[in-house]
Amino acid sequence: MTRAIMIQGAGSNVGKSMVVAGLARAFTNRGLNVAPFKPQNMSNNAAVTIDGGEIGRAQALQALAARKPAHTDMNPVLLKPESDTGAQVIVQGQRFATLRARDYAKAKPQLLAPTLESFERLCSAVDLVLIEGAGSPAEINLRAGDIANMGFAEAADVPVILVGDIDRGGVIAQIVGTQCILPSDDANRIKAFAVNKFRGDVSLFEEGLREISSRTSWPSVGVLPWFEQAWQLPAEDIMDIKGNDKGGLRIAVPQLGRIANFDDLDPLTSEPGVSVEIVKPGKPLPGDADLVIIPGSKATIADLAHFRAQGWDIDLHAHIRRGGHVLGICGGYQMLGQEIDDPDGIEGAPGKVRGLGHLDIVTVMKPEKRLSLTQATYSATGDNVEGYEIHLGKTTGSDCTRAWLDLGDRNEGAASADGRIRGCYLHGLFSSDRFRSSFLKELGASSNLDYSKNVDDTLNALAQHLEQHLDLDLILELAQKPALQTQVG
Repeated sequence: MTRAIMIQGAGSNVGKSMVVAGLARAFTNRGLNVAPFKPQNMSNNAAVTIDGGEIGRAQALQALAARKPAHTDMNPVLLKPESDTGAQVIVQGQRFATLRARDYAKAKPQLLAPTLESFERLCSAVDLVLIEGAGSPAEINLRAGDIANMGFAEAADVPVILVGDIDRGGVIAQIVGTQCILPSDDANRIKAFAVNKFRGDVSLFEEGLREISSRTSWPSVGVLPWFEQAWQLPAEDIMDIKGNDKGGLRIAVPQLGRIANFDDLDPLTSEPGVSVEIVKPGKPLPGDADLVIIPGSKATIADLAHFRAQGWDIDLHAHIRRGGHVLGICGGYQMLGQEIDDPDGIEGAPGKVRGLGHLDIVTVMKPEKRLSLTQATYSATGDNVEGYEIHLGKTTGSDCTRAWLDLGDRNEGAASADGRIRGCYLHGLFSSDRFRSSFLKELGASSNLDYSKNVDDTLNALAQHLEQHLDLDLILELAQKPALQTQVG
């Protein structure tokens, strides 16, 4: 019999994604066939799936934890912010529309059907579906038409575990207050609670657990101590990337306003001999950087203006004059060229903007998005490279004759004559150990890291962490058969 349970948070960033990843690996290690599911996610850090669509990267990590390939059914609605008030809406892996927040609220009811359709397909193939909510159900102003939290829980008739974050303080109020503010039907869907991110002696919070249980009548499934190895897992939010100063090779990454698909950085932050600095707006690019990586962007033209507004264009010129190296990936690649032409106004008003001018290339924005899991060869060494493409636009120019990736049917990327400035559309390339080792060797650093094994070992450690501190038997007992139009066994 297929069962499901939903993990919701008493606030944003309480650690729901990490908890679901840990549960996915723990229950998979117990022999269950598990799948993750998030009805609605908001993130510009997307993953390309085996069926040719895109989902939030957190769900791709959860799929990896469940030892499954990522599939669009695991995150049927993905919102990719393009401005402070609007986002591109991805439904079952494909672009649905670009909507302002107010218009999206009106569109949500029609998205429930495909969301339930994806959920039902997942349920037909697994023993247990672990559902992750978004934000908090206490945002009752968003309850009408909700598909992210209690609206979905009601439609699928699934039980909920509420997670609070003690690290930010006020966890008793978070959890008890959530019950107080929810409509009774929604509050009754919550069957238990957990406390996450505890630092210190867990026994010191026993009285706190009793207070929460006595005021809510919910049992506790446990207190989860801070998981120190979390930084070794791919990050969903740029703020989760652990900047470090380990000496050795120094890499600077400007934090773009609409930074996207920055998972390229995760393997580099795990390298013992590499220091990665995320440069926040208002701060200069460090003068001692060996490599500047300009990452992907959901709004390349707007982020190019943002880049210049910080004075980073001047810093980059100085970095290049000093002999530094530059790598632009996807949107960052487009920015390095002479010009970006947006004739159809895909990113705003139609027109052309001047690029940073470090590569002799020109990009023309096209409405068709390229989504592809891609295998390539690093032309300099013959090393295999695995990654993915997820971009709008076509890039051409004389520096493309020095393309440094061979995709079999075409070459990819561009490079300056001296090879110090490079760009490409391939995301995730640094996850390939041999390529990463060769790339870093060219910059004077060495690498012996098995990145995939490192991530897998960390997921196993996370699963063991949850086995030790949460009552997984109770969680499994609370999971129920969901209400589906097509019943599954």
